[in-house]
Amino acid sequence: MPKVSHITLPGGFVAAGVACGIKTTGREDVTILAADREAATAMVTTRNQIVGAPVIWNRRLLPRGYGRARGIVVNSGNSNVCTGKAGLRDAETMAKLTARRIGCPAEKVLVASTGIIGERLPMGKVRAGIAEAADRLGHGNDAAALRGIMTTDTREKSAVVITRIGGRTVAVAGIVKGSGMIAPSMATMISLITTDASIRPARLHRALKAAVATTFNAITVDSDTSTSDTVVAFASGQAGGRAIAGGGADYRKFLAALTEVCGELARAVVVDGEGATKLVEVVVRGARSDAEAKIAAKSVADSPLFKTAVHGGDPNWGRIAMALGKSAAKVVAEKLRIRIGGVVIFSGGTGRTFDVKKVRRHLGGSEVRVDCDLGLGKGRFTALTCDLSREYIAINADYHT
Repeated sequence: MPKVSHITLPGGFVAAGVACGIKTTGREDVTILAADREAATAMVTTRNQIVGAPVIWNRRLLPRGYGRARGIVVNSGNSNVCTGKAGLRDAETMAKLTARRIGCPAEKVLVASTGIIGERLPMGKVRAGIAEAADRLGHGNDAAALRGIMTTDTREKSAVVITRIGGRTVAVAGIVKGSGMIAPSMATMISLITTDASIRPARLHRALKAAVATTFNAITVDSDTSTSDTVVAFASGQAGGRAIAGGGADYRKFLAALTEVCGELARAVVVDGEGATKLVEVVVRGARSDAEAKIAAKSVADSPLFKTAVHGGDPNWGRIAMALGKSAAKVVAEKLRIRIGGVVIFSGGTGRTFDVKKVRRHLGGSEVRVDCDLGLGKGRFTALTCDLSREYIAINADYHT
């Protein structure tokens, strides 16, 4: 994964990120990503019933989740959630200010905000930040643009895939912020994706939903779905060629590239989970359906008891079996088989004798794999999570509210 963002690598996009004083750290906190002309646009947002003003604004602009837009303005440090009608006016103002600068109607500019819930945006600072970011729009500001969307993140997260589709070279690039309050529901965190592929909005939306389902929607840090989760993809079409049609080889290649970018970004979020020391892969197979496999896998990945056991290097199969059994998926103890690091620790309804030292060594590494075979069908799903450490508690106990 690149150490810096390449969000403007696909043709037809410019970006900038500046510091306007929303964050007390003095780091970048306003980002603008803009297309040279209207781009095919697709979006997925949180399923939390309490959402921020920017999510409401975006849903008004793209009621079906897709359409055409010129860009997005993002602020970090303040999520503009539960701020009433004033917050909605602030989100609209952000769109209007950005639109005026890039030369389009406000209805063609999306908005995203991330940070503290329940406080009004300092609009004087935001106005100044948007003006400065608009003046700096270009191709050399990608790293600053990425930093401008970050909050408790400890590292920059970006991904790029370059492929050939329909005889044309096509680039797909993405950035993401996210470290805590991570438990996706169709989308998670704030992620911006660009591509120069030629694809219609509805087809882009179909691909984005499919990519999100197995990537962002497969991760969890702390089981909490944010009020501001938004993933937006823009396609400029500057790679040329005929528009990608659904169901054919070109669409499958594009979906593979988009899924790879989303997958790298999702994995990076888990690795950077608040207080995380280990990446944990929970594979559930043998479920009655893929849907039930997902339910079971996420139940384990969300379990604080399982996550603390992983942090402590404890091969406690009881916590895994418990988490599977409490889920809405069908689980039969006598058919269940559990492995850690490839070693069988539970089968036939009871714990097995196993090499404890070998399993503890696996748990002591930076990447842990847990396999659960339900023995009931062909359903399969893989969830990604991290361990739960004392540092997670310290970060969130000290976080300003």
